[in-house]
Amino acid sequence: MIDRLTVPDSKRDHVRGTATAPISLLEYGDYECPFCAEVEPVVTEIQTRLGEDLCFAFRHFPLTTVHPHSGHAAETAEAAGAQRSFWEMHEMLFQNQQALEDEDLVQYASLLGLDEVRLIREVESGAHAARVRDDFKSGIRAGVNGTPTFFINGQRYDGTRDLEEMLAALTAEVRQLE
Repeated sequence: MIDRLTVPDSKRDHVRGTATAPISLLEYGDYECPFCAEVEPVVTEIQTRLGEDLCFAFRHFPLTTVHPHSGHAAETAEAAGAQRSFWEMHEMLFQNQQALEDEDLVQYASLLGLDEVRLIREVESGAHAARVRDDFKSGIRAGVNGTPTFFINGQRYDGTRDLEEMLAALTAEVRQLE
């Protein structure tokens, strides 16, 4: 099993922060996974606390056999991203994790002021399915077998998902670079 992968690529990945930040945090996640939703506020707080020192990226890893709505949810996030609203949809999907039917996804697009017809057309046609599949495959190659799975500067993080422990691991990375 490979436990290292390349750090987020701002030309390909959805990132918050700059690619030149000293710390990268990459998450493989599933919008229907309760553990991913549970850790989302922790990741948000980490981004707030580390600010410009952190580049955060999210990659799709929909576990469709146990989360049947996760594939369309990931494609919806990508369709929103095509309209420059990936992160807004990302947050909306986690906040409404119990309502991920296709009708719900359309409603979220409307609430975000997106072109609903375009979003529906893209999801129904599978316009973003290859992107989601590529994320999934990169996770498999990196040894991901569940969600959420995190990598800090390309190194798999297997510690707890609480704020203090994750922050400690991330700041230890900065100290190593100094």
